[in-house]
This record gives sequence, structure tokens and C-alpha cells, in this order.
Amino acid sequence: MSSPSKRREMDVMKLMMSDYSVEPINDGISELKVEFHGPKDSKFPCPLYTTALLLLTSWHRLYEGGVWKVRVELPDAYPYKSPSIGFINKIFHPNVDELPFGNFMSGSVCLDVINQTWSPMFDLLNIFEVFLPQLLLYPNPSDPLNGDAASLMMKDQKQYEQRVKEYCERYAKKENITSSTLEDSDEDISNDDISDGQSTSSDDNIVGDVDP
Repeated sequence: MSSPSKRREMDVMKLMMSDYSVEPINDGISELKVEFHGPKDSKFPCPLYTTALLLLTSWHRLYEGGVWKVRVELPDAYPYKSPSIGFINKIFHPNVDELPFGNFMSGSVCLDVINQTWSPMFDLLNIFEVFLPQLLLYPNPSDPLNGDAASLMMKDQKQYEQRVKEYCERYAKKENITSSTLEDSDEDISNDDISDGQSTSSDDNIVGDVDP
């Protein structure tokens, strides 16, 4: 069995060899920025809780064409302890927080396979090729980190889709994920920029943890 440090090196190299853009932070491999593209179609198994909804909606393709920088923090005990995952540029999603958490200015992820059921059998490639695409394709408003997104998704599908598209257009274009734009993404979108005028999540809406 390989040591945690050796396994960490192997998983990062595997991710880089799979054509992902990977930027080490602080000249190490414990903290990374990875470029992640929104999934194009519903090619993953659909959770039962969304099956009926997806027959009536198209929100499982709303993030197609978006590009995000995702911050990955690998603990010393990785892969026996799960990594911390957070979107750097903004995304409007029921299971992605917009409020600061730990080292993340925003973007912490509520994903059971990372937060609760992580296994050493998983690796970084699983996160970017399976777990995050599933998260965007099949949002779960019943277990939200962003209460506004969850509420809007359940109450007003058209407004929810419009908000997602506005975030993607403003924050998730390939040309927009430069350092300066990522800094700008920490600023709130004004009511003039958002069609339904909803506010961002409050502390009461936060559920879950990034790291188990």
C-alpha cells in the first residue's frame, strides 16, 4: 500500500495527464486550482429524487459551457481523508455556498460522496469527471448550502434558470477566469444585475460541511 504522500503525487499527476489545467498553490501539491468545465449533457445516472423533475425541466444542462476554477485542498491523510473542494469563481447552485468557509472565500460544496461517504478508492479524477458533473446535472434543493438557489429552484423554475444563466455569463466564461476577474467575483451581484432581485444566502441557510 502506497504512503499518503506518494498517493497524493500519483493522483495529482493522473489529473494533469487527463488534460485538466492544474495550478499548484504555493509551489506544492497540497493545494491546487483546477479548471473545470460544466457538463454538456445528462450522461450520468440520475438520482431518484430528481427523475420526475428532469422529465419536466432542462436545468440539468444549465451549466453547459461554463468554466470554473475549483480549489482543491488535500489533507496530510489523503486519500484516507477527503479533500476540501470549493468553486473560486461564482456559481449559482443549491449545493454550492456563496458565503466564506475556512480558506474558501465562497464556493464550498455540499456533496455526500466528499463530505460523508468518501473512500480511499476514490481519487481526484473521480471528483472532476464524475462527482462534480453529477452535482451540476442533478442539484438537490432539499439539502442546500445556498438557500436562495434552492428556494428559487423549487418555487420558480424560469427565474432559477435565468439566475443560473446570468451567473454563468458573468463569472464562468473561459476569458473571464483570470486572476482579476476571480477577485471581482467576491463582490455581490447588484439587484440591477439579477432579474428576480433575490438576496444571497444567510447563515440560516447553510447546511453541511466541506470536510467530514
